[in-house]
Amino acid sequence: MVDEQRKRIEDLMTKIIEDIDITYLRNMQGDMHRCAAICCDNKTYTVQKVYKCVENCSVLLNKAQRYVQNEFDRIQNRLQRCVMECNDEIKDKIGSNLAQSDIDKFSNEFEKCATTCVDTCCNVLPTFLNSIKNTLASETFDN
Repeated sequence: MVDEQRKRIEDLMTKIIEDIDITYLRNMQGDMHRCAAICCDNKTYTVQKVYKCVENCSVLLNKAQRYVQNEFDRIQNRLQRCVMECNDEIKDKIGSNLAQSDIDKFSNEFEKCATTCVDTCCNVLPTFLNSIKNTLASETFDN
């Protein structure tokens, strides 16, 4: 994929990650630390109880982070599959002993196809973000 397209998708994904972090994950992280501090402040707890209490405080955040990571993996895999399909289509057309003009033509075809993949991915990212936000808001995310 051309560098310009790679940067475009990376910048958009970074904005989405920052949005999710600020809107949901940071609040969960703060709640987790406040909960863990309460566990540590309880002088009647044994070492094991403190450990278990702190561990329980992180369950929701860990689940949310796994959910978000899985969703990002899914969208990245989708983009990779599309670009690999572009690559396969070009490979199917290539013969041996190509002239430079043929190489240039196939390179341009691949770049156009890969750009279409990025365009498609960028177009679905707002829906992707809304879906993640709705799921995090409802706390119905799974591992």
